[in-house]
Amino acid sequence: MPLDEMLSDATTNDIVVTLPFVAAARAASAPALGRFGRLYGSSTVMQDVYRMIEKVAPTEATVFITGESGCGKELVARTIHERSPRARGGFVAINCGAIPQNLIEAELFGHERGAFTGANRQHRGCFERAEGGTLFLDEITEMPIDMQVRLLRVLETGRFVRVGGDGEIRTNVRVLAATNRDALDAVRDGRLREDLMYRLAVFPIVLPPLRERDGDTELLAEHFLQNLNVEAGLSKRFSRAALTTIRAYHWPGNVRELKNAVHRAFIMAEEYVELDLSGLACPAVEGECLRMPVGTSLAEMERQAIFATLDHCRGNKRRAAEMLGVSLKTLYNRLTAYQSDGARLSSM
Repeated sequence: MPLDEMLSDATTNDIVVTLPFVAAARAASAPALGRFGRLYGSSTVMQDVYRMIEKVAPTEATVFITGESGCGKELVARTIHERSPRARGGFVAINCGAIPQNLIEAELFGHERGAFTGANRQHRGCFERAEGGTLFLDEITEMPIDMQVRLLRVLETGRFVRVGGDGEIRTNVRVLAATNRDALDAVRDGRLREDLMYRLAVFPIVLPPLRERDGDTELLAEHFLQNLNVEAGLSKRFSRAALTTIRAYHWPGNVRELKNAVHRAFIMAEEYVELDLSGLACPAVEGECLRMPVGTSLAEMERQAIFATLDHCRGNKRRAAEMLGVSLKTLYNRLTAYQSDGARLSSM
């Protein structure tokens, strides 16, 4: 595969919750109705998040979003962008943990033709593609330390150089960053430079996990079900038992897990939607053990072990691969296969 295609493929983000696009990006909010930009929820903690977004969105401040995997950090970033003066510009998202170390510099800053083997044409990096808009750096704590030094310099000077280039290029982007780790712990562990953390965290936003959002779980589930009904031209409803399950379950995979669970249950349902917890992407974990019934297929045991380990590692794929004893590439191949299986089910 040509290097340019590899760079393009490397920017593909993990599966994220995608909510309906807001027609008027800067329209008045309606948090009382449970919706704010691309975010849904009427809990007190989410109302606090909405207020912070409303204050910081019109500014040029960098924002550091922290929260568990699957709680919607990219949706917060997109909402900030869409409610900012940069809404007419592009929104470019890059997953810093999904790009090979030898490609991340070229993906961020671009490269000139012939800069290295495989560079068959000039490549515009994320900073150039986001010119006049917003650049979202997800999983920033997974970025190699030497690249963090270069990123810090760009943030401070507003200039960068393409790989293999000579002249500096001015950049006019707003940077938003996110991590599923505690930022101070990441600094102590040597995963995040302290100076970069303070440069990014001009305005920190902590996104609460779904289990702390009183009343939002059922609201989100009903929202996902309504979208699926509209797409399929159906009118399925949750059973009473399903609603009880939705309220009572811990949802370790947060909004992403809830959405996937509703989608799977919708596919299997005739009229009333029932939730089968055994089919969730993030199976329930008892302490440090994963419990599965006798007769579970080896493929399903592997799938549940992978997702449970990812949840244990708070979404850190590199660490999960190490714990599972497989290469990072193997883990990504497995996740891609599971995603493809889900897509095939959805199309049936």
